[in-house]
Amino acid sequence: MAKKKILFECQHCGLTTPKWMGKCTNCGAWDSFVELTEHQQEVVKHSKSASSTTSKAVSINEIVESEIYRYSSLDKELDGVLGGGIVPGSLTLIGGSPGVGKSTLLLKVASNIASTNKNVLYVTGEESSGQIKLRANRLSSNNDSLYLLSEIRLEQILVELEHREYEFLIIDSIQTIYSENITSAPGSVTQVRQITFELMRIAKEKDIAIFIIGHITKEGSIAGPRVLEHMVDTVLYFEGDSSQELRILRGFKNRFGPTSEIGVFEMRNDGLISATDVASRFFNRNSEQSGSALTVVMEGSRPIILEVQALVSESHTPNSKRQATGFDNNRLNMLLALLERKLEIPLSGYDVFINITGGIKITETSADLAILAAIISSFRNRAISKETVFIGEVSLVGDVREVYGTDVRLKEAQMQNISKALLAKKPLEKTNMKIFIADEVTKLLEWY
Repeated sequence: MAKKKILFECQHCGLTTPKWMGKCTNCGAWDSFVELTEHQQEVVKHSKSASSTTSKAVSINEIVESEIYRYSSLDKELDGVLGGGIVPGSLTLIGGSPGVGKSTLLLKVASNIASTNKNVLYVTGEESSGQIKLRANRLSSNNDSLYLLSEIRLEQILVELEHREYEFLIIDSIQTIYSENITSAPGSVTQVRQITFELMRIAKEKDIAIFIIGHITKEGSIAGPRVLEHMVDTVLYFEGDSSQELRILRGFKNRFGPTSEIGVFEMRNDGLISATDVASRFFNRNSEQSGSALTVVMEGSRPIILEVQALVSESHTPNSKRQATGFDNNRLNMLLALLERKLEIPLSGYDVFINITGGIKITETSADLAILAAIISSFRNRAISKETVFIGEVSLVGDVREVYGTDVRLKEAQMQNISKALLAKKPLEKTNMKIFIADEVTKLLEWY
């Protein structure tokens, strides 16, 4: 008698192993391995080998370049994040925390596309069709070409796709859909892998653009297996607090366009709409207060003026606090050490708090100079003029270095009637702004 094959699978990343392990060696998750049945092992084997076909290598000079056709979602911000519009046959994953507006945005987009005489199918596994109808009434998203299907079985969804020709499909959400051919629970690695593979096959065969909604964990990643993000064509994340009006849609993976673009939306009573006046949403020029400085960051090809806020207060504990919201805490500690060493500002006995307004997370180094300016302003209790922007990267040796796109940043600042800029070096293009050069952090004190 043939020996029964035993196989364990990690429910976080999909790693398979013949032995049970307490900690996954791939993703580091604890107690995530479950034993697969013989049927589940066949599904895993099929999904891994289904995409592997016999092919012959061809010279790259002989390959004909394929043209990518796009159509607009009638939403300027979403089109910008996707690289210009929706690509037929693409598979897109949208993740975000509960209540951030994923379903609201996609229902509005579905209505926009349906208004162009395209059949759209909205599959809901979490809400009833009546609940979606109530939201559609609030968003004014009723259209004859928009169809709702309250279903969690994959087989029934595929039957509906055969019944009528659709050009756009929304799955809300992937964690609730399950296949009757797989015995594991919805949201498991086996279920998500097989369902995503089937959706990808349908998207390519029928040339349907499919959007999948995915929940995120408390760590901020898509709930379920990481294999889901590898299989789809595009991964978008919704950022922002549900208590705030502004939401940011950021691209993390895009096979048809750039991944550095963002879309800014505003939550109103009639749903999420594109924020047209983004430029003035992330800073306040009404009053000048100590601990506030302006900078310009690049989000893809879009320059955004941000307000950096700092609070320096005397510490009453042996260990001073250093906390940053929207800025890397490790880089903050580096800048504080630089202030103590190069500028001899005694911050060891003070708590330092940094906040980036508007919910933006700064991932580049162009805001270093503004961070230092805000800290010094709060420490000395001297306000900085809101007519000045600080742009520059600060190194460990104390010099200020130029960042890319300086001319584009200055143009945006000038459009917002900002008249002064503190830079590492003189810009290439001529500007009407008054430029101050600070190639070392010591010159920052001279500017004060």
